[in-house]
Amino acid sequence: MGVRKPSTLEFTLMEQLKSDGLYHGCEREYRFHDTRKWQFDFAWPTYRLAVECEGGVYAGGRHTRGKGFEEDCTKYNTATTLGWRVYRFTATMINKGVAVKMIESVLQGARV
Repeated sequence: MGVRKPSTLEFTLMEQLKSDGLYHGCEREYRFHDTRKWQFDFAWPTYRLAVECEGGVYAGGRHTRGKGFEEDCTKYNTATTLGWRVYRFTATMINKGVAVKMIESVLQGARV
């Protein structure tokens, strides 16, 4: 089973990361938990840095409704317990370049 085609939002962030030279070492759809089969949209396993693209924030998408929100909380809390730093970005944050700037800052700090 291969990596699924990126959503429009994921594609936008991926292109920004590539353009800024930040995609090196990044893995899409990175599975961080074998039992639950949870994946991150983007991950830099060397730095235990994960990025999630949160679409549908204003449209009542899965991530903002009860069950989906609860499941995301469990996923992100488990990831944190396992030593991952998880950053969540909305479409606005990605489209305005806020996400890529923050990722760059975090990676620069991790590489020092």
